[in-house]
Amino acid sequence: MARDFMEILCGNSYPGRGILIGCSHDGKRSLIVYFIMGRSENSRNRVFERTSDGIRTAAFNSTKLTDPSLIIYHPVRVQEARTIVTNGDQTDTIADNLNFNVALRTREFEPDPPNYTPRISGILEQNGAYALSILKTMNGDPEFCQRNFYEFSGLQRGIGHFISTYKTDGDPLPSFEGEPIAVDIADSAGLEAFAYEIWNALDGDNKVSLYAREQHLETGESNDLIINKHKHGDVK
Repeated sequence: MARDFMEILCGNSYPGRGILIGCSHDGKRSLIVYFIMGRSENSRNRVFERTSDGIRTAAFNSTKLTDPSLIIYHPVRVQEARTIVTNGDQTDTIADNLNFNVALRTREFEPDPPNYTPRISGILEQNGAYALSILKTMNGDPEFCQRNFYEFSGLQRGIGHFISTYKTDGDPLPSFEGEPIAVDIADSAGLEAFAYEIWNALDGDNKVSLYAREQHLETGESNDLIINKHKHGDVK
Protein backbone atom coordinates (compact mmCIF):
# COMPACT_ATOMS: atom_id res chain seq x y z
CA MET A 1 0.00 0.00 0.00
CA ALA A 2 1.30 3.44 -0.93
CA ARG A 3 2.17 5.75 1.95
CA ASP A 4 1.71 9.48 2.42
CA PHE A 5 4.96 11.00 1.15
CA MET A 6 4.72 14.17 3.22
CA GLU A 7 4.23 12.18 6.42
CA ILE A 8 7.40 10.22 5.67
CA LEU A 9 9.41 13.41 5.21
CA CYS A 10 7.89 15.38 8.07
CA GLY A 11 8.71 12.61 10.51
CA ASN A 12 12.38 12.40 9.54
CA SER A 13 14.90 15.11 10.39
CA TYR A 14 17.61 13.72 8.12
CA PRO A 15 16.95 11.31 5.24
CA GLY A 16 20.01 12.87 3.57
CA ARG A 17 19.54 12.82 -0.19
CA GLY A 18 16.36 11.45 -1.73
CA ILE A 19 15.03 10.33 -5.10
CA LEU A 20 11.36 10.00 -6.04
CA ILE A 21 10.26 8.61 -9.41
CA GLY A 22 6.64 8.00 -10.33
CA CYS A 23 3.53 9.02 -12.19
CA SER A 24 1.28 12.06 -11.97
CA HIS A 25 -2.24 11.75 -10.61
CA ASP A 26 -3.69 12.00 -14.13
CA GLY A 27 -1.47 9.23 -15.48
CA LYS A 28 -0.10 11.41 -18.28
CA ARG A 29 3.25 12.55 -16.92
CA SER A 30 6.29 10.98 -15.35
CA LEU A 31 7.78 12.75 -12.34
CA ILE A 32 11.25 12.92 -10.81
CA VAL A 33 12.16 14.70 -7.58
CA TYR A 34 15.67 14.88 -6.13
CA PHE A 35 16.65 16.70 -2.95
CA ILE A 36 19.81 17.16 -0.93
CA MET A 37 20.29 17.94 2.74
CA GLY A 38 23.37 18.72 4.78
CA ARG A 39 24.65 18.81 8.35
CA SER A 40 28.15 20.24 7.80
CA GLU A 41 28.93 23.76 6.58
CA ASN A 42 30.50 22.29 3.44
CA SER A 43 27.39 20.25 2.58
CA ARG A 44 25.05 23.15 3.28
CA ASN A 45 27.11 25.52 1.15
CA ARG A 46 25.51 24.33 -2.10
CA VAL A 47 22.95 25.22 -4.73
CA PHE A 48 21.57 23.49 -7.81
CA GLU A 49 22.42 25.07 -11.16
CA ARG A 50 21.13 24.20 -14.63
CA THR A 51 23.39 22.65 -17.25
CA SER A 52 22.81 21.89 -20.92
CA ASP A 53 21.54 18.41 -20.08
CA GLY A 54 20.29 18.64 -16.49
CA ILE A 55 21.66 20.15 -13.29
CA ARG A 56 24.81 20.24 -11.21
CA THR A 57 25.63 21.12 -7.64
CA ALA A 58 27.75 24.21 -7.10
CA ALA A 59 29.19 26.05 -4.13
CA PHE A 60 26.94 28.85 -2.91
CA ASN A 61 29.96 30.69 -1.54
CA SER A 62 33.15 29.48 -3.24
CA THR A 63 35.36 30.93 -0.48
CA LYS A 64 33.83 28.49 2.01
CA LEU A 65 34.18 25.37 -0.16
CA THR A 66 36.60 22.88 1.39
CA ASP A 67 36.47 19.33 -0.04
CA PRO A 68 34.44 19.21 -3.28
CA SER A 69 35.01 15.51 -3.99
CA LEU A 70 31.67 14.15 -2.76
CA ILE A 71 29.45 17.22 -2.92
CA ILE A 72 30.05 18.67 -6.39
CA TYR A 73 28.56 16.52 -9.17
CA HIS A 74 25.79 16.31 -11.78
CA PRO A 75 22.70 14.89 -10.03
CA VAL A 76 20.56 14.89 -13.19
CA ARG A 77 21.45 14.23 -16.81
CA VAL A 78 18.80 14.00 -19.51
CA GLN A 79 19.62 11.91 -22.54
CA GLU A 80 17.45 11.27 -25.60
CA ALA A 81 15.11 8.65 -24.17
CA ARG A 82 16.11 8.50 -20.52
CA THR A 83 16.66 10.69 -17.48
CA ILE A 84 19.35 9.76 -14.95
CA VAL A 85 19.29 10.99 -11.36
CA THR A 86 21.81 10.13 -8.63
CA ASN A 87 23.47 11.47 -5.50
CA GLY A 88 27.00 11.49 -6.88
CA ASP A 89 29.35 11.24 -9.82
CA GLN A 90 27.88 7.86 -10.71
CA THR A 91 25.50 9.93 -12.85
CA ASP A 92 28.32 10.18 -15.37
CA THR A 93 29.15 6.48 -15.06
CA ILE A 94 25.56 5.60 -16.00
CA ALA A 95 25.41 8.21 -18.76
CA ASP A 96 28.50 6.67 -20.38
CA ASN A 97 27.04 3.14 -20.28
CA LEU A 98 23.92 1.88 -22.04
CA ASN A 99 23.10 -0.49 -19.18
CA PHE A 100 22.10 0.94 -15.76
CA ASN A 101 22.94 -2.20 -13.77
CA VAL A 102 26.24 -2.89 -15.51
CA ALA A 103 27.38 0.70 -14.93
CA LEU A 104 26.62 0.58 -11.22
CA ARG A 105 28.38 -2.74 -10.72
CA THR A 106 31.60 -0.77 -11.25
CA ARG A 107 30.79 1.56 -8.32
CA GLU A 108 30.24 1.25 -4.58
CA PHE A 109 29.26 3.39 -1.57
CA GLU A 110 31.03 6.68 -0.86
CA PRO A 111 34.43 6.61 0.91
CA ASP A 112 33.34 8.78 3.83
CA PRO A 113 33.83 6.80 7.06
CA PRO A 114 32.14 6.24 9.41
CA ASN A 115 28.95 6.84 7.40
CA TYR A 116 29.94 5.19 4.10
CA THR A 117 27.09 7.04 2.47
CA PRO A 118 25.10 4.86 0.05
CA ARG A 119 25.04 5.78 -3.61
CA ILE A 120 21.42 6.03 -4.71
CA SER A 121 20.53 6.17 -8.39
CA GLY A 122 17.48 6.20 -10.62
CA ILE A 123 16.75 6.03 -14.33
CA LEU A 124 13.50 6.83 -16.10
CA GLU A 125 12.78 5.78 -19.68
CA GLN A 126 10.50 7.76 -22.00
CA ASN A 127 8.00 4.86 -22.03
CA GLY A 128 7.57 5.10 -18.26
CA ALA A 129 9.72 2.17 -17.16
CA TYR A 130 12.12 3.08 -14.37
CA ALA A 131 14.66 1.61 -12.00
CA LEU A 132 16.21 2.53 -8.67
CA SER A 133 19.41 1.31 -7.06
CA ILE A 134 21.28 1.61 -3.80
CA LEU A 135 24.92 0.68 -3.25
CA LYS A 136 25.80 0.39 0.43
CA THR A 137 27.90 -1.50 2.95
CA MET A 138 26.75 -4.81 4.33
CA ASN A 139 25.77 -4.07 7.93
CA GLY A 140 28.19 -1.16 8.06
CA ASP A 141 31.24 -3.23 7.06
CA PRO A 142 33.17 -1.37 4.33
CA GLU A 143 34.84 -4.61 3.22
CA PHE A 144 31.58 -5.62 1.55
CA CYS A 145 29.38 -3.74 -0.92
CA GLN A 146 25.73 -4.65 -1.28
CA ARG A 147 24.21 -3.62 -4.63
CA ASN A 148 20.42 -3.62 -4.79
CA PHE A 149 18.47 -2.97 -8.00
CA TYR A 150 14.72 -2.42 -8.30
CA GLU A 151 13.01 -2.38 -11.68
CA PHE A 152 9.49 -1.10 -12.41
CA SER A 153 8.02 -2.01 -15.79
CA GLY A 154 5.84 1.08 -16.03
CA LEU A 155 4.14 3.93 -14.28
CA GLN A 156 1.14 3.45 -11.99
CA ARG A 157 -1.17 6.45 -11.86
CA GLY A 158 -0.55 8.61 -8.78
CA ILE A 159 2.13 6.29 -7.38
CA GLY A 160 5.87 6.74 -7.03
CA HIS A 161 8.82 5.06 -5.34
CA PHE A 162 11.16 6.84 -2.96
CA ILE A 163 14.65 5.98 -1.81
CA SER A 164 17.07 7.98 0.34
CA THR A 165 20.63 7.67 1.54
CA TYR A 166 19.80 7.38 5.24
CA LYS A 167 17.02 6.11 7.44
CA THR A 168 17.30 9.12 9.72
CA ASP A 169 19.82 11.19 11.65
CA GLY A 170 22.48 9.46 13.72
CA ASP A 171 26.19 9.09 14.38
CA PRO A 172 27.17 7.29 12.29
CA LEU A 173 24.27 7.87 9.91
CA PRO A 174 22.22 4.68 9.41
CA SER A 175 21.84 3.66 5.77
CA PHE A 176 18.43 3.33 4.13
CA GLU A 177 16.98 -0.16 4.58
CA GLY A 178 14.51 -2.22 2.59
CA GLU A 179 12.86 -1.70 -0.77
CA PRO A 180 12.05 1.73 -2.23
CA ILE A 181 8.94 3.05 -0.48
CA ALA A 182 5.74 3.25 -2.53
CA VAL A 183 4.17 6.67 -1.98
CA ASP A 184 1.13 8.62 -3.14
CA ILE A 185 1.82 11.45 -5.59
CA ALA A 186 -0.66 14.28 -5.03
CA ASP A 187 0.32 16.72 -7.77
CA SER A 188 -3.14 17.82 -8.89
CA ALA A 189 -2.23 21.46 -8.18
CA GLY A 190 0.75 21.27 -10.56
CA LEU A 191 4.46 20.55 -10.42
CA GLU A 192 5.48 23.74 -8.62
CA ALA A 193 2.93 23.30 -5.83
CA PHE A 194 3.92 19.64 -5.44
CA ALA A 195 7.63 20.52 -5.31
CA TYR A 196 7.10 23.19 -2.66
CA GLU A 197 4.96 20.84 -0.60
CA ILE A 198 7.88 18.42 -0.52
CA TRP A 199 10.32 21.26 0.19
CA ASN A 200 8.24 22.49 3.11
CA ALA A 201 8.05 18.96 4.53
CA LEU A 202 11.85 18.69 4.74
CA ASP A 203 13.65 19.70 7.93
CA GLY A 204 14.17 23.46 7.86
CA ASP A 205 17.71 23.38 9.24
CA ASN A 206 19.05 20.57 7.07
CA LYS A 207 17.43 21.01 3.65
CA VAL A 208 19.64 22.51 0.95
CA SER A 209 18.18 22.16 -2.58
CA LEU A 210 15.43 20.39 -4.51
CA TYR A 211 14.88 19.62 -8.19
CA ALA A 212 11.59 18.49 -9.75
CA ARG A 213 10.86 17.46 -13.33
CA GLU A 214 7.78 16.27 -15.19
CA GLN A 215 7.66 14.81 -18.70
CA HIS A 216 4.61 14.10 -20.82
CA LEU A 217 4.55 10.42 -21.70
CA GLU A 218 3.15 10.89 -25.21
CA THR A 219 4.76 14.09 -26.43
CA GLY A 220 7.99 14.06 -24.45
CA GLU A 221 7.50 17.70 -23.49
CA SER A 222 9.05 18.49 -20.12
CA ASN A 223 8.99 21.08 -17.36
CA ASP A 224 11.24 21.43 -14.35
CA LEU A 225 12.18 23.72 -11.49
CA ILE A 226 14.88 24.23 -8.89
CA ILE A 227 14.44 25.32 -5.28
CA ASN A 228 17.57 26.49 -3.43
CA LYS A 229 17.68 27.44 0.23
CA HIS A 230 20.49 29.87 -0.63
CA LYS A 231 20.13 32.40 -3.41
CA HIS A 232 23.14 33.50 -5.43
CA GLY A 233 22.20 37.12 -4.87
CA ASP A 234 22.75 36.68 -1.15
CA VAL A 235 26.54 36.45 -1.61
CA LYS A 236 28.33 39.78 -1.80
